[in-house]
Amino acid sequence: MTTSAEAAALSVPTLLDARRLVVKIGSALLVDSASHQIRREWLDALADDVAAARRRGTEVVVVTSGAVAAGREHLGLVGRPLKLEEKQAAAATGQIRLAHAYQETLARHDVTVAQVLLTLEDTEERRRHLNARATIDTLLKLGAVPVINENDTVATSEIRFGDNDRLAARVAQMISADTLVLLSDIDGLYTADPRKDPDAAHIPVVTELTPAIEGMAGEPPPGYSSGGMVTKIAAARVAMSAGCRMVIAKGKRMNPLAALEKAERDGGAPCTWFLPAAEPSSARKAWIAGHLNASGVLVVDDGAVRALKQGASLLPAGVAEVEGAFERGDVVIVRDREGRELARGLSAYGSDEARLIRRRKSQEIEAILGYRGRDEMIHRDDLVVR
Repeated sequence: MTTSAEAAALSVPTLLDARRLVVKIGSALLVDSASHQIRREWLDALADDVAAARRRGTEVVVVTSGAVAAGREHLGLVGRPLKLEEKQAAAATGQIRLAHAYQETLARHDVTVAQVLLTLEDTEERRRHLNARATIDTLLKLGAVPVINENDTVATSEIRFGDNDRLAARVAQMISADTLVLLSDIDGLYTADPRKDPDAAHIPVVTELTPAIEGMAGEPPPGYSSGGMVTKIAAARVAMSAGCRMVIAKGKRMNPLAALEKAERDGGAPCTWFLPAAEPSSARKAWIAGHLNASGVLVVDDGAVRALKQGASLLPAGVAEVEGAFERGDVVIVRDREGRELARGLSAYGSDEARLIRRRKSQEIEAILGYRGRDEMIHRDDLVVR
């Protein structure tokens, strides 16, 4: 826990420092609890903030809640608790309305929107993780803003917990984002629930998730919001372990990202930063290097050895032998011909495919496998050289 005086002495980042930014928007911010309509004026203001961030070179990904809340009125499902299958039906309707709203508001800035539907399992199962990561990376390179929503129409436990805070953190982890913003109905972490305890003190910076910090999480507020501080602390644990800094900030004000930037400059409205000990790239590579049980081995030639030592990716042409049985996304060991371990990394191909394309040029992969895969056997971002 860090006091306000101690926080002032720390080098606390700002949104202007973000290179790859994930913004999570909760249902209570996006959908009016009385009219059950999307708050279009607020969403337009947020889109203005997103466009401004993009203009200064920041890649932006939006993780949005609100599908169930946006869809329930159109199916006559207001005024009572919903059964699981009714929530899924409402989500099916609401997802279309959300996607249309994001598309319209960002089109004002000539920004292309892409909808991506995920569940937590998509971010945790390795092959699905790699597929989703590659898709989002490609969308960002093509200049689009991925708008990610939980796939409520097929999810079950995710709907019951409404855990888009943790989903946002998993997305940040998956795409190696350096900053995660959780827009909330509260301006950060307090020593107690400020709605119940007038003596609750705001905590501006957290550098370690101690039992005392975790014990400060209270119950979620009434209404559409179903996350509360408990899931935000869980999200912070995921983000910090991935080297991603996270901030909890008040979201109901207009232009919430611009307001946060202004507060950071002028010392205005509070927020809470959770600061990791490492950067995303080093945290990711530490995770790869820490795998004790590799699934297979790639033996490489002398040219590949030299390329790896210079920081290059491992190409199929440099792979002499493939040992063991492994799937795409598994951790494999890279060895030279003398058996020395050179690196570990996430293979972009399963062992059967790797055997077919070893010693072959990347442009030959499609003809051999029947589809266009990655040019690299292991991309340098997924590779830890010893």
